[in-house]
Amino acid sequence: MPTRHPRRRYPASRRPRPARRTSQRRRYPRSRRQRQREHQVLVLGAGVLGIAAVWAAVAWLVTHVWAVIMLGAVAVVAATWFISQNRQRQAWNRVQQQALRYELPQLDALGHRDFEYAVRDLMRRDGCTDARQIGGAGDNGADVLATDPQGRTWVIQCKHRKAGDRGSAVGTPDLQRVNGTARQLYGADIVLVITNGRFSNRCAPLAQQLHMHLADRRMLAAWAAGSRPLWELLPRIPTPRSGN
Repeated sequence: MPTRHPRRRYPASRRPRPARRTSQRRRYPRSRRQRQREHQVLVLGAGVLGIAAVWAAVAWLVTHVWAVIMLGAVAVVAATWFISQNRQRQAWNRVQQQALRYELPQLDALGHRDFEYAVRDLMRRDGCTDARQIGGAGDNGADVLATDPQGRTWVIQCKHRKAGDRGSAVGTPDLQRVNGTARQLYGADIVLVITNGRFSNRCAPLAQQLHMHLADRRMLAAWAAGSRPLWELLPRIPTPRSGN
């Protein structure tokens, strides 16, 4: 029988161990306390910088008194110049207002809103320094408010007609509309409806009944192109309030 030779054992080959995966640090969100600390540090840093800037500015001003004096002198000169210019502008505006005149063709060429502004400017010309245009949505029938030098409150409704007296006549509904609100809302002493056109025949009796005043094209022409105020042109103007 053939002899069996023992199987030769060879040393097992050493395989390189796989490299261990280094565990990555897990990142956790910053806590609320950490965020508060960072915010406090930022605020503190900003405060320190602000104090340093103020301190540097004060130190500079103390060592440069001449600059402070110069800046003060410049400020005084600028304020004086501004006040002088403002007074001159106001004086010039008063001169322009007193010289304001309108001819009927000029008024006819205006739009309705510009006509309201023209009436306002004429009231200012005659001494109603607080005259203002309020016409528009929700005006309750009033287009111009003014207080005359005698202390009387005027509520004026403006009715503009492109065609002048050839346009449609102003009717009684326009009078009733402003009469219903002028005294209750605005405390009017004088309620006026003014137009560059004409009024219907029923307006004059109604205006007298409601203690209102009307200024038609003829009255407007005399007022706008002349120098007399409306309270000298309109009949039956109420007397000034007591104390004025």
